[in-house]
Amino acid sequence: MKFLVLNGPNINMLGIREPDIYGREDYSSLCESIKSHAEKAGVEVEIYQSNHEGDLVDKIQQAIDKFEGIIINPAAYTHTSVALLDAVKAVCVPTVEVHISDVSKREDFRQISYIRAACVKTISGHGIKGYTEAMDFLINYCGDSK
Repeated sequence: MKFLVLNGPNINMLGIREPDIYGREDYSSLCESIKSHAEKAGVEVEIYQSNHEGDLVDKIQQAIDKFEGIIINPAAYTHTSVALLDAVKAVCVPTVEVHISDVSKREDFRQISYIRAACVKTISGHGIKGYTEAMDFLINYCGDSK
């Protein structure tokens, strides 16, 4: 089983950007946590981060027949990108939306998630552990689908 982990704009700034909201662990710690959990779970992961919407759309489109699931933290694109929504809908790869902070307790504009309509689950407010929770969910979800 292989999963694509996508991170949107500014996720590469973890540990620097608003640590009271996003925590003090940096992006490399996030990636190590994901890789370590994947190894223990016996799955492969590819991790990709971009500050550019089109790059994320391209990666989603390339997921067809390559990945069993996608874990995505679209970051600010959550609230603005119909393109990411359409890409996830197009590829029909089970996708979990992840947010490090609890977006339901933040600014009004963060209450809107375009991509959520195409996702099988949303995990929000669990810090970077949300990524490993998403991975565990997809392992079960994809295993049950076969």
